[in-house]
Formats: sequence, C-alpha cells, structure tokens
Amino acid sequence: MKILIRLPNWLGDVVMSTAFVAAVRQHYPDAVVDVIVKKELSSIADLIPGLNKVYPFSKKEFSGLSGVYRFGKSLKPEKYDIFFSLPDSVSAAVMGWATGAKKRVGYGKEGGFFLLTKIGKKPKNVHRVDEYISLLEQFTGATSTNNQPRLQPNMPVEQNGLVLINFNSEAESRRMPLGKGINMINLLTGVFQQATFAFIGSPKDADHIDQFMVNAENKHQLKNYAGKTDLVGLTNLMAGAKVLLTTDSGPAHLANSVGIPVIALFGAGNEHNTAPYNKHNLSVFRAGKLDCEPCVRNTCELYGIPKCMKLLDEVEIINALSLYLDNA
Repeated sequence: MKILIRLPNWLGDVVMSTAFVAAVRQHYPDAVVDVIVKKELSSIADLIPGLNKVYPFSKKEFSGLSGVYRFGKSLKPEKYDIFFSLPDSVSAAVMGWATGAKKRVGYGKEGGFFLLTKIGKKPKNVHRVDEYISLLEQFTGATSTNNQPRLQPNMPVEQNGLVLINFNSEAESRRMPLGKGINMINLLTGVFQQATFAFIGSPKDADHIDQFMVNAENKHQLKNYAGKTDLVGLTNLMAGAKVLLTTDSGPAHLANSVGIPVIALFGAGNEHNTAPYNKHNLSVFRAGKLDCEPCVRNTCELYGIPKCMKLLDEVEIINALSLYLDNA
C-alpha cells in the first residue's frame, strides 16, 4: 500500500502533524508513506521518522489551482492508494484529486469536499494534534495510541546548558513586546549569572532580536543565533540545549518534539488548541487578567502592543526556569 500525506503549511502545525504520521505508520505498518510539504519547510520533513519520500511544494513554482493540479498530476504515476489532506483548503483537495489516489481523505472545510472520497467531521475545541488524529480514526474506525509529535535530530549540538530564548512569532499579538522582553532578560541574567542565554529566530526576526541585544544588561551572557541557523540546524541546536523559553510559535513545537524542557508564554493564542503537545517538562504561562484573553487575533486591536504579554509574571517564569538551572 502507498500513502501520501499533504502536511500543513506552518512550522508548528507541521511539527504537530508528526503525531499523525506516526499514527498512520501504526495503522499501516507495511505501507510506504510519502508526504507533500511547503518547500520552505521541507528540510524539517527529513527529520520525521518513518517517511519514504518528501515532495517539496512551492506556490511560486505552481501558482493558482492550475499549478496545484499540475503538481498533483506529476505524482499520478506513483499510484497512491490513500491521500490524506491535513490542510482544509480547496487547493489541497485539488492536489489530492490530481494525484489519482483511490481514496482521498480530509475535512474539506473550505469547499474541497466534492473532491474527497471521505469527509471527516472536525472535532471542536480540541488540540490541533487530536484534530489531525481524529481524521485518521474516523477513516480507519480504529483508535490511535502514543500520539506524540516527534522529530529526530540528525546531529544534536551539545551546548553545555545553553538556555534558548524565542521572543518571536508570526503574529504580532503573540510576540514579546520590547520593553517587557528587555526587563525579563535583565532579571534572568541577574538571577542565573552562570547561564548563557541565546536568542533564536529566522532572518526576518534579526532586527527584532537586535533591539533586545542592544538594550540588555549583562551582554556577556547573551548570544544571538537569529538568522544564523536553518530549520535542521535549529532543531539540532535545540536537542543539545538545556531549556527553551518561548512565545507561542513554531520553535516551541520544535523544542517540544525533540524532548527538551519548554516554557511557553501565551498571549493571543489559545493554549488549549496550540500549546506544545507533549506534557513532560512543559510549563505554559498566561497572565489571565484580561477579559479578551485569548482573542486568537494576529494583532492586538484593543491595546496595540499586546497587554496580555506585558502582564506575564516574571517571578513565575524565573521559578519555572530554576527547575532546570542553578541560581548563581
């Protein structure tokens, strides 16, 4: 049997979908499992256990529904038996239809349901991981077990207790405000004087991180990896780190999937749906002092700078970090 899975389009969602891949392997242990993933994230797919082929998909190279169709049709000679679509989009359904897969399974929320052979009923108010797994369980009629997102780093980098910090997010409402972040870094370096704190981020986050670096005290304790690692390099760096302090973002899921402790700071996002899934060594913090929390908007329409992030308690965060670090 040959199975093709269209993975989601965001880093955190791709990491969460690794539990779905593992569940597919559980239900179909003898199957060949291939995936389609956004080209910019394709290197991460190489770290997902149990895959045969990874097909990078570029919207620039295959633009519009006609491009999606051409891409899907190029895979038709592979003769897939099942196509699972984790995105709800019409384009993902068109892609699956073009592959000629005998069975095409998805939620079809955006209207692609007429191109699917099995339409799942999306569960409400569940974690994204459980949402993906539910699609498989509805199709197979069997329960999945051990549904844990997992990536397998290829070259973990030992960092002698390095503390990673991610203050970035695709959404402004989930990003650490500059003043709050500087104050937090100054407190952390003051309390944990023997620790080294390293900022991470993509190239587009570099300017944001530079502002923290310039204004922070105790600069000798700080490093800046923003824009200096690719996704695989970041995953390997995480695998050798002591702990990650992070906003609600893709790197939170990356670190959680390789098994290091994660302290996740939530603003606009809903932690019940998108917090890192593996609960071991996970701490999730929310201020919880505003009626608008969580708003799940990408920008803060009430306060401009997200007040829910500004109200996070630094003492609680320091106490959480102290479980993994020695005070000076």
